[in-house]
Amino acid sequence: MTGERDTDALVVGAGIGGLAAALALAGRGLAVRIIEAGDSPGGKAGTVEIDGVRIDTGPSVLTLPEVFAGLFGRVGRRFADVIELRRLNPGFRYRYADGCVLEVAHDPDDTLARVRSALGSAAEAELGSFLRYSRRIWDAAAPHFVLGPAPTWAAMAGLALRHPRSLLSVDPLRDMAASIDRHVRDPHLRMLLRRYATYNGSDPRRAPATLNCIAHVELSLGGYGVLGGIHALVEAMVTAIESHGGVVECGVQADRILVRDGRAVGVALVGGGSRLGRAVVVNADTGWLREGALPDAHRHLPAAGPPSMSGWTGALRAARLPDRFPHEVLFPADYDAEFADIFDRHQPPSAPTVYLCAQERCHGLTGWTDAEPVFVMANAPAEPENLPRPPEVWAALETAVEQRIRAAGRWTDGDALVWRRTPGDLAAAFPGSRGAIYGAASNDRLAAFKRPPNRLTGVPGLYLASGSAHPGGGLPMVALSGLAAADCLGDDLGVPNAEPGPGRSYGKISP
Repeated sequence: MTGERDTDALVVGAGIGGLAAALALAGRGLAVRIIEAGDSPGGKAGTVEIDGVRIDTGPSVLTLPEVFAGLFGRVGRRFADVIELRRLNPGFRYRYADGCVLEVAHDPDDTLARVRSALGSAAEAELGSFLRYSRRIWDAAAPHFVLGPAPTWAAMAGLALRHPRSLLSVDPLRDMAASIDRHVRDPHLRMLLRRYATYNGSDPRRAPATLNCIAHVELSLGGYGVLGGIHALVEAMVTAIESHGGVVECGVQADRILVRDGRAVGVALVGGGSRLGRAVVVNADTGWLREGALPDAHRHLPAAGPPSMSGWTGALRAARLPDRFPHEVLFPADYDAEFADIFDRHQPPSAPTVYLCAQERCHGLTGWTDAEPVFVMANAPAEPENLPRPPEVWAALETAVEQRIRAAGRWTDGDALVWRRTPGDLAAAFPGSRGAIYGAASNDRLAAFKRPPNRLTGVPGLYLASGSAHPGGGLPMVALSGLAAADCLGDDLGVPNAEPGPGRSYGKISP
């Protein structure tokens, strides 16, 4: 096959951003074709099968499910009819080096009560105050930095003139850590709140305080499990796309963007041939475009920022402990030292934070007869530009991870790691990413303005839908990136929306 001239929108990559774009475009009645280099859709929201058991290897928590409800609404489907959400009460357990254990529930009042029990009434009051501050940021920032098109200096200047209080509410002049420390004195809460910087792969010592809104999104609006795992969401999106005439081709790798008369018209394929379309949506790291996939990419893309953090991930075949939680976080004694290792010294942390997701309990996935699958993750730096780190570096991190899990009593003698993936593996699987999970790090107060927009100026017909484009990394953000790219494309082709998007109001929904 040399091309598909009847394709309105050619989507390169079947990750969450590409699937979201395709779903929204199908809702406009456009002919959509997705090509995916991998064997199956999902991108970083992938799976692996070990001895007959399917394990999610990507995102583990679904926040802002209304984003996906809006996407399915574009094709006339009720989210509740295709996806079953699971409220986890309590869902998270945080274990600290000093022996403190703190549990976090789906309901914020329940969480505050658990904080009071574990840390005292002063800590409860501090977290309550911080969550009110976090909500103010979200209410002010979401319309201008998350929903709709990428922010511009002109738009922000207009906002400052019309609504100065709204702009000040996003706390633009401080970093995350400084604002956390300003509101919260308890060291355990400070660690917990700093962790939200990792949700888009950033450093809380440098990331803008605006990202403190993530605490509101997860602790107040709620983080959900998905029956069947996050990949069940991928499968539902593929089914909806195909039912509206879309085509999903796996095992087809794009080599470069085809530009004719200054306009993107398709892609050339690795090994020969092409796929053509009236417009092209790229669901890949923008590093792929910079590394040769787009002619003169430097003329059309902002300068690349430093990559987000990556992660060492694994799958643990684990005994079914009666007190195992859906999500557990094992903190080191010095959390800031971990960020210094990753972002200052560009090395794996010597004392890593370890995240565990018990997938039977979180997503209802079926494990082995004698054991359950537990997803394991430790933060790590992205790979260097020129020379990948040797395997022994990641072997040392794996050893540190295992020691941390054993010390917390979460690893029994019969447990075993049955799968692992390094940042080097991610770099090989996702060209141009350097293994970064979330695109560029948001370690700059102006990060939102430096991120590539969804409509690539200078190359008509080319659109971006990924964690390295607006509005950034993280599961709902990538979906919104796909939605924004689709809306730009559809508007440029003059095709009206059949259904409204997710809207500007995000509150709790009933699973």
